[in-house]
Amino acid sequence: MANDSKTWRCGKYELSFDRPRIMGVLNVTPDSFSDGGEHFDPDAAIEYGLAMLDAGADIIDVGGESTRPGFTPVNPDEEARRVLPVVRALAKEGAIVSIDTRHVAVAKAAVRCGASIVNDVTGFTDPKMVEFVATSTCGVIVMHAGEVAAPARTHATVQLDTSAAAFVAEKAREAAAEAAREAEKPARRRRGKLLGEPKTEAKLPGGVVQPSLPFGDPEPAPEPTGEQKQETPAAEQAAPAAEAAATPEPAPEPSDHLAAMMRRSARREEAYVPTSQLRRFTLPDSAPIMRRVMGFLSDQARALIHAGVSRDRICIDPGPGFGKTANEDIVIQRETAKMASLGYPLMCAVSRKRFVGAVSGVTEAAERDAATFGVCLGAIQAGANIVRVHDVTGFAQFLNGYWAVAKPQPRRAFVAVGSNLGHRCDNIRAARDMIAEIPLTCVSNCSRIYESEPAYETRQDAFANAVIEIKTELAPLVLLDELMKIEAELGRDRSKKAKVNGPRTIDLDLLWMDGETHGGKKLRLPHPLIGERDFVLVPLEDLMHDPARFFRYNGVEVKEPGDRVGHIVGELGRM
Repeated sequence: MANDSKTWRCGKYELSFDRPRIMGVLNVTPDSFSDGGEHFDPDAAIEYGLAMLDAGADIIDVGGESTRPGFTPVNPDEEARRVLPVVRALAKEGAIVSIDTRHVAVAKAAVRCGASIVNDVTGFTDPKMVEFVATSTCGVIVMHAGEVAAPARTHATVQLDTSAAAFVAEKAREAAAEAAREAEKPARRRRGKLLGEPKTEAKLPGGVVQPSLPFGDPEPAPEPTGEQKQETPAAEQAAPAAEAAATPEPAPEPSDHLAAMMRRSARREEAYVPTSQLRRFTLPDSAPIMRRVMGFLSDQARALIHAGVSRDRICIDPGPGFGKTANEDIVIQRETAKMASLGYPLMCAVSRKRFVGAVSGVTEAAERDAATFGVCLGAIQAGANIVRVHDVTGFAQFLNGYWAVAKPQPRRAFVAVGSNLGHRCDNIRAARDMIAEIPLTCVSNCSRIYESEPAYETRQDAFANAVIEIKTELAPLVLLDELMKIEAELGRDRSKKAKVNGPRTIDLDLLWMDGETHGGKKLRLPHPLIGERDFVLVPLEDLMHDPARFFRYNGVEVKEPGDRVGHIVGELGRM
C-alpha cells in the first residue's frame, strides 16, 4: 500500500509516502491532447500552477513539449522559453516542481531555476541526461516509452493469376533458375559437402558468429541478369511499375525516435479491426509485457545508480499510453503490485489517457476525470505512491474522502495561536477548545501563554502567544480551512482593508505537520517564518526538546535569539 517506508529525495525536499502524493499536470503547450493551449501563456500557467497547489497538489509537473500520439517535436530552445519562467515562479513560492522533458539542456536550465525533479519520458536513455542528473541532487522519474508486444511478422499478400500468359512466364522463370543452378554447381565436393551450398552462419566484425534466425526479414531476391530480363515478358516487367504508380507512398516516419514510436502507436490503435478468429482470453498474456516494462525500468534504475544517482532519488513510471494499446495498458495497471515490489516510488500517470476512455466509454479526453480517479484508486490500493492528474481539485477531494475512511492515520502538527485585542488569554483558550472540536482532530498538548513584543507592525499592543500540539487525520489544506473558520468565528478580520500583521483578536498559523511539505500562496509547510519568530520558538520549548535543532534538521533556517522578531517579554499563565 502507499503508506509504506519509501521516501523520495528531490533536491532540498524529501517526500514521504504515508499517504499518496498528487502531481498536478501543467502543460505549457499549444497542442497537448486534453488541455493544449489553455496555459500556453506563462502568466496563465503560473496562476494555474498556484491554483493547483492551493487545491492539494504536492508536485507540479511542468512540460513544454506535447508527447501525444502524432506530436511535433519541439526545439529545446523553444521548450526552454516556454517552461523556465513558470518553473522559476512556482519554485519561488515553495513548490516542488518537476520538469517534464527529454532534452538535457532544458533539464539543466530548469534545475538551475528551481526545479527539484527531472521527469524524462525517454527513461534516461540519453547518456548526457544520465551524466547531468548524476552530478545534481534532483529527483528523477524513469519512464518506459515503447512498444511492449513483440513485433509481428508481416506477410506479403499473394495474388493468384490463372492466365495463360502468367503460366508461360512462370515456366520461363523456372527454366532460367534451373540453368543458373546448373552453371554454378562445383565440379567436386569437399568433405561430403558441395562448396556452392549456402552458408547457415555469418561472421560479424570481431569474429562473432551470427546464426541465421527464422524471425528476420527475408533475404532480398537477386537482381535478374540481362538475359533473364530479356526472357521476361514485357507485360510482366510493366506490372510492378503499374502497381507502384497505383499505390500511394506512405507518409515518411519522423526522424525523432519518440515521435516515430508514438505515431506507430496511434496507427496500431486506429488500424485495429476485429477478426473472425476467436480468442480464449480477454487480455494478452501479462508475462512478456511485464518482462519488457519491468526489465527496462530495473535496468535504467540500476544504470542511474551505477552512474552515481542514489537509490532514494529514483521514481519509476510504466508510461501508460506510450507505445501501448489499451489492452496492454490494462495488463500493466493490473500488475501495479509487481512494479511496486521493485522498491522504488511508483507513479500512476494514467490521467485522461486513451485506455481510460476505452474502458469508460468516454470519447472526449477532458471528460475522463471520473474514470481516471477509478483507475488511480486501483493503483493506490496496489501500491502506487504518486498520482499524476489533470484535475487536482477533484482528485484531492476524492482522495481525502477515501483516505479518511480507509486509512486511520493520525499525524502530529503544531498550531501557533496569538491575540492582542480584547481578552487575549480568553481568546487563546477559546481557540484551543474550538480546535479540539475539528473532525478527526484532538488537542494533545499546549504550551504556556507568553507575552511578546509585536513583530513586523511595531505600533500596536503586545501579544499573547502560545503553541498547541494536535493530532489530526485531515489533509493539511483541509485542516487549514478549519482553522480559518475558527478565526472568522472569533472575529478575525482578514479583509483586504485589514493590515496583514496588524491588531487581531486571534491568529492561527499551521506551523508544521508530520511528513508534509507544501508550497503555494495559501499554505507553506513548514511555515517559512518559524525560524525568525521568538514568540513561536520559545513556546515550542514547552512541547519538544530543542525546537531550533528540530526545525534545522527539517530544512528550516533558524536564527539566533538576538536576531529574531517578536521577543518574549513575560509569561501570562498556563493554557
